[in-house]
Amino acid sequence: MIKNKKGALEFSFTWIFAIIAGMFILFLAIYGVTKFMNMERNTQDAKTAMGIGVLTNPLESSFETTTRTMIGLPVETRIYTGCKNLSGFFGEQTIKVSQKTYNEWSTEGVNVSFPNKYIFSENPAEGKNFYLFSKPFELPFKVADLIYLTSTKDKYCFKNAPNNIKKEIENLIGLNPSANENFFTKDLDCPEGSINICFSGGNDCNIRVNVNSNYVEKDSKKMYYKGDALMYAAIFSNKNDYECQLDRLMKRTGQLSDIYRDKSTFVFEKTGCDFELDSRLVLLKNNAENLGNSENLNTIYSLAEDIARENDYGVCRLW
Repeated sequence: MIKNKKGALEFSFTWIFAIIAGMFILFLAIYGVTKFMNMERNTQDAKTAMGIGVLTNPLESSFETTTRTMIGLPVETRIYTGCKNLSGFFGEQTIKVSQKTYNEWSTEGVNVSFPNKYIFSENPAEGKNFYLFSKPFELPFKVADLIYLTSTKDKYCFKNAPNNIKKEIENLIGLNPSANENFFTKDLDCPEGSINICFSGGNDCNIRVNVNSNYVEKDSKKMYYKGDALMYAAIFSNKNDYECQLDRLMKRTGQLSDIYRDKSTFVFEKTGCDFELDSRLVLLKNNAENLGNSENLNTIYSLAEDIARENDYGVCRLW
């Protein structure tokens, strides 16, 4: 009797050990598959982020500012745009994405960096379809193309916009307003839950644009601008990203000022044509690289306007 009990006891320990070992092996298998799937998803997210960056290339080489293009993605996607102003000469634009599969969002993928892009967007912008358009940023020469990215899920209502802005938005909407998905210029057309951008007072305003003092107020924070390119940047962005991108643009302005100074010296030596802009370009470079923040834009724009006049009406032109 005792022997049988001992055998039964040994048999029980064998099965317990086998069950524990089997569970451990199953755990390792599930962990390995999950890890592999996450790696695949991260790789796919990185490829998507890189693809979004590549798809913006045509917007950087075109002078057309009244049309927009659409990016369509196969699954619901969150696009995170970021800015690093301490990397390299001009800082970096970063893009990363998270995608929804099996009703779950993947963890945010790795940042893909671009030194020559300036993208302004809500953070994150979420959806399957996204619109992009661009405008050149000039100070006084062309510095870069600013790209604006919006999800078709986000409805922007431009209330009491100045005629030039209203006309441009309507051109972006195109010839078929009924097909428009996210820009509106007439109050009666604005859908419920739209992001209201007010240009001259009004109620229920999410974003306020003061065209007299040149600032955009969003989330109780002011972003100062000069020109429509920076105005759109402030509307579609947040203060931290806006100020960071502005700093990157000023660094690029400083480098371009040096290039145009070198060009003026070269042309003078070859043709004797004196542009008389050297000292102003040095001042522009210094002011741009020491801008600080958007509140100081007036000073640098006054200098840029003087340089533009001298370049436009001088005997020789640098750009």
